Order: sequence, then structure tokens, then C-alpha cells
Amino acid sequence: MAAGVGLSWTSKIARIPSSIPPSSPSRSPARRVVRMAVSLDEKQKTFSLKKSEEAFNAAKELMPGGVNSPVRAFKSVGGQPIVMDSVKGSHMWDIDGNEYIDYVGSWGPAIIGHADDEVLAALAETMKKGTSFGAPCLLENVLAEMVISAVPSIEMVRMVNSGTEACMGVIRLARAFTKREKIIKFEGCYHGHADPFLVKAGSGVATLGLPDSPGVPKGATYETLTSPFNDISTVKNLFESNKGEIAAVILEPVVGNSGFIAPKPGFLSDLREVTKQNDALLVFDEVMTGFRLSYGGAQEYFGITPDLTTLGKIIGGGLPVGAYGGRREIMEMVAPAGPMYQAGTLSGNPLAMTAGIHTLKRLKEPGCYEYLTKITSELVVGIVDAGKKAGHAICGGCVGGMFGFFFTEGPVYEFTDAKKSDTAKFAKFYRGMLEEGVYFAPSQFEAGFTSLAHTPEDIQRTIEAAEKVFQQL
Repeated sequence: MAAGVGLSWTSKIARIPSSIPPSSPSRSPARRVVRMAVSLDEKQKTFSLKKSEEAFNAAKELMPGGVNSPVRAFKSVGGQPIVMDSVKGSHMWDIDGNEYIDYVGSWGPAIIGHADDEVLAALAETMKKGTSFGAPCLLENVLAEMVISAVPSIEMVRMVNSGTEACMGVIRLARAFTKREKIIKFEGCYHGHADPFLVKAGSGVATLGLPDSPGVPKGATYETLTSPFNDISTVKNLFESNKGEIAAVILEPVVGNSGFIAPKPGFLSDLREVTKQNDALLVFDEVMTGFRLSYGGAQEYFGITPDLTTLGKIIGGGLPVGAYGGRREIMEMVAPAGPMYQAGTLSGNPLAMTAGIHTLKRLKEPGCYEYLTKITSELVVGIVDAGKKAGHAICGGCVGGMFGFFFTEGPVYEFTDAKKSDTAKFAKFYRGMLEEGVYFAPSQFEAGFTSLAHTPEDIQRTIEAAEKVFQQL
């Protein structure tokens, strides 16, 4: 059941391909840092975060909480936040010299592996021409064409600089196009830190157990309606009680910001139907799922085409980027083609465009997604099986190169189910895995990610480490 989030239904999420494309692991370039030549047992004895502790203590005097994004502070897992020094392929090294198999991947964009040699070489050539133009460049056309040809819903696209910016723009656009103001979002879904979305939000908000954020005026969230994920009846009731007032429904088609939660069979198609019936727009936030579940994202994987889509992470190949796009008639509302204003000095930055182009080129190679599905399924099945054998309540799931597991029996259909997890046990598991050289997201409420650079040996080593840590919990 691991590949179905502990659910009792059968879907293609649970299918594991039998072959691995030979080109995928061999693409992993030679690492340019020295690996620690120690066994797992030796690593545990020598594991130290002294330099990270010193750096973090200094950072707390310079930045709020010592970090520039809240989840990095390790508040939900305890212990010492880790200060990283370098990355390559599927591995990371901290400033104390500890090496980790990485399942965060810079929160998703490192789908072909960290610091890929081909991407770095292309960036070096682009940098010779400059790092920012603040004017059109040909690379914008190239990446835009690639995105439009890949994503079913997108006929025109606007590049921005982050997922938050993409979601801000897409909701303004939905409201402008429909001439309505209300939106529906789902509890535990995270669409960036813009005011309208900080209602029952996921990601760091869920991780830190924060209420709706101070500083957000009531007026900014008054038109935001919420529903539990996978609950179509609540969505229908919201439309019924707000007739002719709802501009759009926005969601992560596979939730990654309250842990990994897959849609129930029929949920996405029901949303597509109810939005059409009410002349509202369906918006897929594919900042995480875009180009990760399949080349065409979650909408291609599940066969549901929304009206608008947000993208990020992978299309920048690890550099800051975001995008939103959709049907031509809607996108032509965006300035300067239309009256809805949105702008960004660094939008279409040549470095981000270059990294995105070369990342997407790699993902078009045959067998990439089959390989991601295979290793991710093996990882989740191995971890869940190890946890159950050790007597722990655990469930998990995956789609493509995205996964997660919860310390609860499950099933997990929505955020309320996810909150039943034993977060104290997860924190102990997390710190134990760090000492075994495995780096997961430092929160029970964040998804994990694999890459083409992860080898079968990485997966096996991770499962063996999990078996050891589970026995110690």
C-alpha cells in the first residue's frame, strides 16, 4: 500500500515499472569534492555539527531565526540546523564535512541531480554575455516554447521569479478574467506567502504550527474560501452558497506542502466539472509537480487539463524562477497585451532560462520518468516496510519522483489526517537518519524528491539506514 498513501484503492500511482533506463544513472557526473571514506557505523561515531552550530549561532544575530526561510531552522525536528557547503549529483556536504544522500533536492528543482556538469557549462557560457539584461532575450522564447509544448493547459506563458510570484499573478489574472473576487483553496495547500493564500496554509506554516499570519489584513483573505483536500462535497457547497462569485479554485494536484497527499480517484475530474458548471477557472499549482510527475506535469499524468497553471523550481534548473500560463484568451489579459498589470525586472533572467532549458532537455530523454518512478517506489516501499516490521505506525506514497511518508496508520486523504502523525517520533527518526548520512526535509509536513542522479545503491543504503534507525526508536 506504500505507493497509494495507505489508501485502499488501486491507481496507476501504485504501478512500478520493471526496467531502469541505462542512461539515467550514468549521467551522474564525477563529484568534485572528496567523499568521506567511512562506513555507516564509523560515520555515526564521528558525526559532528560543531561548525554548523557556530555558523547558525552567528546567523541568529544577523537574520530572523538565523535563516532566510522558516523550515530551514529545524524547529519541528529539533537539534542543530545544518549549514551546507556543496552539492553534487544526489549528495550534499555540510561545512563539518558530513556527507548526505539528499532527498530534498533544493525542494524539488534538482531533478537531474545537483550541479549537473552540462548545466554548469551552459551557465558559464551564458554568464560571459551577462547575468541580467532587464530586456528581452532569445532564451525566453526558447524556454517558453518548451513549456508550451509540454504542458497541456498552457498556450501562452509569463515568466516570473518565484512560485509565490507566479501564484500571486495567476490569482489576479483569474479575478480579472472572470470579474469575480472569491477563490477556493484547500487546507494544508501552500501557494506561496502572498496575503490571499495565508489561510489554513501548508509548508512552513504547517510545519511550525502557526495560525494564519499576523500582518495579513482581514480584507486580503475575506474572499478566500477553504475546503479539505479530496472533499468535493464541500467544494460544491461553497459554489452553491457563493453563486456567481467564485473566480477560481486553486490547488496542488498532488499535495506536497502538508506532506505527500495524492488525489482520490475522480477528485480532480470532479473539480474540473464543477468549475466548468459554475463558469469558474481551475488553477493547478504545479510549482512542485510540474515536470516532476511527468514531462507534462500532474495534468498530463492524471489527464485533467486546468484553465491556468503555475510552475517553478524545475523550469529554472535550480535558479530562481517561476511562471504562470494557460489558455490564450485568458493570458492575453496580462499587460502589456491586456489591462491586468504584473511586472518583474528579473523575469526571464538569462541564467535561469539557460538552466531551465538544459534541465528540460535532459528530462525529454527516453526512460527518465520510468526510472524516477522505479527508484522512488522502491524507496517508499522499503521505508514503510521497515517501519512496519519495527512495529511503528507508518504509511507513505509516491508519484514519479515525489514522495512522502507519515508516522500514522493512515489513510491520509487531507491535512487533518496528516496532523494525526506522531511528529515527535518523526523528529527522532529524522535526526537518526541525519547521523546515518540521509537528508530528508526537516518536517513531517513536506514532500521528498528523488532525482535521476540517485542510484540504486543510494536507495538501498537509505533503506538500510532506515531499518537501523527504526530499531532504535
